[in-house]
Amino acid sequence: MIRVTRETHQAPDEIQARIESAGGANHYGEPNFRVVWGGSRLTWIGGRWTDRDANGNVLRETVELRRVPKYLPLERWHVERWMPPESYGSPELWYAQTMETEDGIRVPALGPYPSRGEYEHCFTLADARGEFLPLTASACDWIVRAIEWSRRQRRGANREALAGREARREREWDRAADDIFDDAASAFRGQAYIAVSA
Repeated sequence: MIRVTRETHQAPDEIQARIESAGGANHYGEPNFRVVWGGSRLTWIGGRWTDRDANGNVLRETVELRRVPKYLPLERWHVERWMPPESYGSPELWYAQTMETEDGIRVPALGPYPSRGEYEHCFTLADARGEFLPLTASACDWIVRAIEWSRRQRRGANREALAGREARREREWDRAADDIFDDAASAFRGQAYIAVSA
């Protein structure tokens, strides 16, 4: 018999209520934002699984869907934001992009299509070194302020900022590559001149 144990926690109701109040609700009446414990949050993953005993000996191999922890580290609080189903494309596109075949068995690598949407990671509650921070009222206040700030940002502003950053990085890379090629070409011309004149 295989037994998987992990530490699970649930955020206090008063903290979930404050975060829900700050983030609002989706069209299903569920919160747009929520706090989950890493070891408690599971997701579907499909593929080949190898089960082992306590000594590491292979017990069996199987191709199937399994619910596994979604976030690492497991022992941290994570803030999630609800994403609507249309953000994942159509069910047909989802399965076309996520279906894998193992030993002739087709399995959706990311699980079933999220027809009611899905909660995705926003950030992990941790200190500057990535160490554990408890879920306190002051931590909740910080999370609520971050959510409220993000809701005030105009749609697309984050996407524009990311696109601008990537464009700057590409220009810098192009400039550096041009400098390298110019130096290489100069060195080659110098070697060719030496070879011809010798």
